[in-house]
Amino acid sequence: MAKIKAVVFDMYETLVSNPIEGWMDVFEGVCRSQNLPIDPHTLYHEWKALEVRFRKDRLNMEDPYNSPPFKSYEEAWRDCFAAVFAHRGLDGDAYLAGRESIFSMGKRDAYPEVAETIAALQQRWTTAILSNADDDYLLPQLARIGLTFPVVLSSEMIGAYKPHPLPFRRVLKALDLEPQEAVYVGDNPFDDVLGAKSVGMNAVWINRDGKTIDEDQPQPDHQITSLAQLPSILESWE
Repeated sequence: MAKIKAVVFDMYETLVSNPIEGWMDVFEGVCRSQNLPIDPHTLYHEWKALEVRFRKDRLNMEDPYNSPPFKSYEEAWRDCFAAVFAHRGLDGDAYLAGRESIFSMGKRDAYPEVAETIAALQQRWTTAILSNADDDYLLPQLARIGLTFPVVLSSEMIGAYKPHPLPFRRVLKALDLEPQEAVYVGDNPFDDVLGAKSVGMNAVWINRDGKTIDEDQPQPDHQITSLAQLPSILESWE
């Protein structure tokens, strides 16, 4: 096995949480500020169904380089709001709702073990961020939790979402490393494990909630329940 030289991290649900409570705060705020006659939970669930469809349709898995034109999360979320408002006959401002969602995503909390673990890892390995995110919330989020990385790449910067191979190849190029010299750490078996393994990177799945991964999908090299377990995993590869 090649010597591991870098650890690349996903952001949301890997380093910082993204709980449903945060989203409900957004939708309650949208309904309140725009005086919309709809229950925030109803608005959220109708919006979320459209947002999930966007995530499913944004990548052509058979031919990733022939995927639909890239659309940022803010654009997609705004479109989802506009569609629900139109369907419900609501006089809502989709642009403002989208901006409120972006602002909220930059205010998530880091998991308790993250700061100490990242500091320890950065003493021995190069670290990087590769996140399916818009710059307008990823960069403020990093500043908010006080973490710095020599390489930070977002889907918006690259114009493609994981598990498309392009984001993983781009971060390897930025690090000037071969795939086997890097480890990708993320919470999503589809976006993170599949994407990393598709280009030959090592993959560590952080599975905080005891989920299962389909046997027909690429399997992670290791599975952890807390980021604090990662240093010992990396040391075992030395």
